[in-house]
Amino acid sequence: MNTWVRGLTAAALTVPLVATAPGAEAEPAGKERVHMTVATAIKALPVAKEERAGYKRTKFRHWIDADRDGCNTRQEVLIEEAIEAPKVGPGCSLRDGEWRSYYDGKVTDNPRSLDIDHMVPLAEAWDSGAAQWDAKERERYANDLGSPRSLVAVTARENRQKADQDPSTWWVPSKDASCTYLVDWVATKTRWKLAIDQAEKNSLETRAAACPLTTRVSTEIAS
Repeated sequence: MNTWVRGLTAAALTVPLVATAPGAEAEPAGKERVHMTVATAIKALPVAKEERAGYKRTKFRHWIDADRDGCNTRQEVLIEEAIEAPKVGPGCSLRDGEWRSYYDGKVTDNPRSLDIDHMVPLAEAWDSGAAQWDAKERERYANDLGSPRSLVAVTARENRQKADQDPSTWWVPSKDASCTYLVDWVATKTRWKLAIDQAEKNSLETRAAACPLTTRVSTEIAS
């Protein structure tokens, strides 16, 4: 067991087999899986100052076609998250589907109106630990189909308003989505062993206090 998860209680850590999302590379059996209340998960995250030096978006290669089925990561997410399955045409073109952006609750049948948001933005990931990763690890992060929380299809407007902000400066506008967004953010930071800064931690704890005490984070550690 790696040192990052060693401090977690036995009750919080299990190692089941987990289904992999379409288009994802299969994770090796025996990966650590964290399952705990969101409040406990926030406390378990390391707190550190952020460092942006050296960041370039191009250091996170995306969108790739990992399984070489003709659909890249963006298209795989759109297919997976459609509330009405689209027809897939040549070049993985998508039509006649329907999607719901949970950030703002808007429904659309136009996939071009959607962005694929990295739940924890690439720049925020860099600030929080990804600067120490090699290029392959950053590519894995940028195309993470192994967890449904890592990448989400949302309206372009909300994605661009969020940009590279963390929860201390931006929060999902739909009140009904607040606890979901909280869990998705904390789960992604936990999955990739990324740190949080103090302002981010304060915001997460405030948001967690407004969610049911039973709100839980359950995620497989990526590496």
